[in-house]
Amino acid sequence: MTPWNIYPRPLMQRDSFINLNGPWDFCICEETETPLYQETIRVPYCPQSELSGIGKTVPQTAVCHYRRRFSLPEGFRKEKVLLHFGAADQTARVSLNGHLLGTHTGGYFPFSFDITPYLQAENVLAVSVSDHLNDAILPYGKQKEKRGGMWYTPVTGIWQTVWLESVCRDHIQDIRVHTQKNTVHVELEGTLSCGTLTLEEEGLSFPVREGSCSFTLENPVYWTPEEPKLYHFTVKTDAGDCVRSYFALRSLSIENVNGLPRLCLNGKPYFFHGLLDQGYFRDGIFTPETPEDYEKDILTAKSLGFNTLRKHIKIEPQLFYAACDRLGIIVFQDMVNNGRYSFLRDTALPTVGVKRMPGIFNRRTGAMKQAFVTSMEETVSFLKNHPSICLWTIFNEGWGQFDGTKMYRRLKTLDSTRFIDTASGWFGGCESDVNSPHVYFRPFRFKPHKLPTLLSEFGGYVKKEDGHLFSENASYGYKYFQSRESYMQALEKLYETEIIPAVEKGLCGCIYTQLSDVEDELNGLLTYDRQILKPDAARMRMIANKLKI
Repeated sequence: MTPWNIYPRPLMQRDSFINLNGPWDFCICEETETPLYQETIRVPYCPQSELSGIGKTVPQTAVCHYRRRFSLPEGFRKEKVLLHFGAADQTARVSLNGHLLGTHTGGYFPFSFDITPYLQAENVLAVSVSDHLNDAILPYGKQKEKRGGMWYTPVTGIWQTVWLESVCRDHIQDIRVHTQKNTVHVELEGTLSCGTLTLEEEGLSFPVREGSCSFTLENPVYWTPEEPKLYHFTVKTDAGDCVRSYFALRSLSIENVNGLPRLCLNGKPYFFHGLLDQGYFRDGIFTPETPEDYEKDILTAKSLGFNTLRKHIKIEPQLFYAACDRLGIIVFQDMVNNGRYSFLRDTALPTVGVKRMPGIFNRRTGAMKQAFVTSMEETVSFLKNHPSICLWTIFNEGWGQFDGTKMYRRLKTLDSTRFIDTASGWFGGCESDVNSPHVYFRPFRFKPHKLPTLLSEFGGYVKKEDGHLFSENASYGYKYFQSRESYMQALEKLYETEIIPAVEKGLCGCIYTQLSDVEDELNGLLTYDRQILKPDAARMRMIANKLKI
């Protein structure tokens, strides 16, 4: 059975799809060695994972080599055939039938090639991927060669779907949707063709002229987690292209409500009750066994009364965000950090109260800065159309942080429609839309601030579940409990005494650490294998019902 056999680009779907996931020839060797394909890997799972069938550490100096043969079915080929990769970490070199198609650098974003000139009756696709994690130039998130504690097993190679589609010569390359109240503007990038845009459920059609379309909706329904209304539409162009997509109507604003700065959704104060979601899975690491595993995580969070997930310094496949759009959960999306982590600068000094970055420590090379800016721009371009994303986090706890105000202003030019958390945790003093403390080792005491306050990390309580541990001898967290009842009582006390009283004083949201255990880090509400839910669901919903503005 082909893994992840589902169309991977829900915001721009065509009736053209060949999935190249499944068994590939594979080997790991040094850069100077000739690859000898003596193993078989299951794409799209990274070679470090159990699901890949490899389960090996990949040395920093090594290269992962992939090879696969394919033929196109009769009738598939139109004027162009495109080869797509969901993501490969970090630098991929791709060849078809001995012809170099190109290279791509960056471990979290999709890339593609026009393979039309090189197609044969039978084709040999070869991919080599290297990952120089230790130079810290490219964004890497929580990956570390020497994993442990809050650092996790690194990922190398292909970790998202590889697929083919066939398109007409004058085809839509991307869709951009801009909404303001009930007015919608759709831009079709890559074509100036005319055609028709049809809203499927509403049965309304609007003309597309020179690659764009604008219209106004009567009696609009605005997207919320409680009512996640999506407007599905199809665009057909005169050039022969046909693409299906969707949009939602929703607005975000900061308003003064009864003398307090509040984060508002669709013009109304809204409390963002959330969980930290790191997107790691025991058997697949970066990649769950099926896309439905994303839906299970989202529905579990909602069943506990949460309405927000903070996607923590990782970018997921588009199917994750589409599930959030469809099922109704807000996403706070982190940029993925690069630069070198320093325990003294990034953990020890802030713990004792140093919350402004000392100038002597602010040493980021030009290459690191440029790589971060490029990644930030790609993140916004890739995810901008997903209505569930309501906030961007630029820097987390000083990791890779530089020029906070400059980065805030740059991000505002890329996307002025969402909230921006410039410095989540500490090292503030720069422009931001929110005040964003992290509190773990002391009680949270709300302090009035000129900006809306998000408690963007807190909690981290540990309840170990024997038989569901990544390692029997390692445990990382912030407060430990032996029984489920004592653990649940502690959660109730935490919210009842520290969070709920702060809401009426101006607290706008909180992000509990975390959705699931991750390797040695055992502070999840779910175990790493997602088999055990630690808290009582009914009692968690009772807490959530008290977190209203």
